[in-house]
Amino acid sequence: MKKILALVAVVALVAFAAPAFANVNPFMDVPMNHWAYDAIGQLAARGVLSGYPDGTYKGNQPTTRYEMASALARALAVVDMTKASKQDVEMLKKLVVEFKDELDALGVKVDKLDSRVAVLEDGVGGWKFWGEFRFDAKFADEEAEAGGLYTANGDTDFNLNRFRIWARKQVDDKATVTFRLGKNEVSDVNWDRYFLTLQLPYDMVMHAGLYLNDWQGDDKLYTDNDAWYTDRSMTGFWFTKNFAAGMFQVFAAHNDAGVNKAGLATDIEGYEFGARFRWNFNEQFWLSGNYIGWNNANPNTNPDTHVWWAALGFKFNPDWELRGAFYNYDDGVDNNGAWQAILDVSQDALKFTSLWLEYVNISDVGFRTVTDGPWDNYGAAVTGTNLGAYDNILFVKAEQKWSDKWRTFIRYLQGNARAAGAEDTTNYTFGVKYYYTPAVSFELAYDKVEGAQTLSGADDHLIRLRTHVVF
Repeated sequence: MKKILALVAVVALVAFAAPAFANVNPFMDVPMNHWAYDAIGQLAARGVLSGYPDGTYKGNQPTTRYEMASALARALAVVDMTKASKQDVEMLKKLVVEFKDELDALGVKVDKLDSRVAVLEDGVGGWKFWGEFRFDAKFADEEAEAGGLYTANGDTDFNLNRFRIWARKQVDDKATVTFRLGKNEVSDVNWDRYFLTLQLPYDMVMHAGLYLNDWQGDDKLYTDNDAWYTDRSMTGFWFTKNFAAGMFQVFAAHNDAGVNKAGLATDIEGYEFGARFRWNFNEQFWLSGNYIGWNNANPNTNPDTHVWWAALGFKFNPDWELRGAFYNYDDGVDNNGAWQAILDVSQDALKFTSLWLEYVNISDVGFRTVTDGPWDNYGAAVTGTNLGAYDNILFVKAEQKWSDKWRTFIRYLQGNARAAGAEDTTNYTFGVKYYYTPAVSFELAYDKVEGAQTLSGADDHLIRLRTHVVF
């Protein structure tokens, strides 16, 4: 096969693969009026073709399998998966199979190419679907039937608390649509998410629709429990501007009448809005500033509220990181403050366990969270959202990965009550998790809480069996 004809197959693969270059052909023996001039110019500009040392391409000579494999290997390095078509991917797969031996001889691992093809194929053509199924069997203290903290019906609950089906469609190289159907223990099947993700000029991204905001999760300010003010779905617009060392975000969302705002009910419509920046000074040290406000409040019963917080993190090495944050919550009457410090250590550092140490100091009685009680796991309101009921809270979690199949974990919380006569809150958990397959797991846990939300006698304990499937 003549060299020009052979490489036209490769240019069809690479033409979509990268930003446009001026098609200036560097080879003296390919005239401008040649039918393949533009194609060869594109390949040369992207580094796929190198030619001969004397500046010629020698397109009329038969191409060798070695030359074809070399061009293919270099073409794979510049393929843009977001712009590939089904036909492009199929051609790529055929070429990889055809030139397997030559690619091996060049030191190009075909298994890596196979994974690259899989990524390409995964991102093009039609919809992508995935989902999650989670079923809990909960057995609480029989003596707590009248006021059980964990269960809604007597001392036992069997409930499908999570069933989600996600779908995503890449419309073109700039637009993606995503949606999620979901059911949990307190709702029928409904649309949990539906939003457009749009690439804008100047390296900006817009989300429009019903999306999730989780700035505290992005900064890793909580573990397996819940965020204080984020990790919530909201309907509106969300813009992100990325920089080389950080990012800036703003959002504006609308709340309908009857929807909870800042943890409190409201009977009028209004807005939620926020702004955030994060700056990475280097690979070890980062800083973020965050603000969220709500103006949909009834002035008589539910004044406007605002919260801002500054967070930072310092990574001593890949396995040890110290993070902290200071929060100011304005409930429309007073400013209320709290600060948080976290030491996060991976199992690679300690060998036998990972470790999460978290300490929270609450300055004011009016301080509260919005999303949920940060440590309200297993269904019980351990602290609730009114953190001002505590002077300080200590939380510890340790997880041990024994193999790909088995894990164990322990959790402990101690909340020191602020008010005289109130009871301190204690919560601890022991659990074991078994992965039957990488996608199917079973978890058995024992959880006990005493003095929940600083209420005297608010004690209960639970055994929970969870079946979890991701697909």
